[in-house]
Amino acid sequence: MKSKELREKSIDELLAHEKALYARLFESRLKNQTNRLDDTSSLPKTRREIARVKTLLAEKQKKS
Repeated sequence: MKSKELREKSIDELLAHEKALYARLFESRLKNQTNRLDDTSSLPKTRREIARVKTLLAEKQKKS
């Protein structure tokens, strides 16, 4: 998801998205350990998206 799309979301939606991303990261790590993960580049992509969400959350909470 692009930063522009994330900026349009509310704080609650961003928190829910962050939680879903952590779940996806956990599942990907498990699949990677058992050699069932086809796209290994999904790990850094997911971590990068988590960082984007955390940055936007910090910005929004600072404004509030």
